[in-house]
Amino acid sequence: MEKEFDPKIVCAYWLTEAKEALQVADYLMEKKDYSYALFFGHLALEKILKSLNVFKVNQHAPLMHNLIRLAEEAGLALEERQMEVLAAASTFNIESRYPDIKRSFRALCTMEFADEKIKQIKEMFQWLRMQIPSN
Repeated sequence: MEKEFDPKIVCAYWLTEAKEALQVADYLMEKKDYSYALFFGHLALEKILKSLNVFKVNQHAPLMHNLIRLAEEAGLALEERQMEVLAAASTFNIESRYPDIKRSFRALCTMEFADEKIKQIKEMFQWLRMQIPSN
């Protein structure tokens, strides 16, 4: 028997997952594993966008990883800078996964680079979080 879809429960599930992914990103930054920290930063944004999608559209979140498309599916009106942050973070999903790309990406991931990107991810995360009313 299929469970009934409850948007509040599903929205809360994705929000909890998003917060946990951001905590993992912080932990990985502390451990100086910058490429995986950015990967988990991407996951945090992906999951909070899925939570927002459930809240706004009142159905299950789309099965995709592209952050800009998830924002569009949720009907968000983003500023150009926000689009740039989401586009950059979307690349961390690919660049951290595949071995042939991962090596060059790891070389790019200095502490300064990762600090700046994580800061942008956290700012975006907070803005997205404010789009979901607390219940």
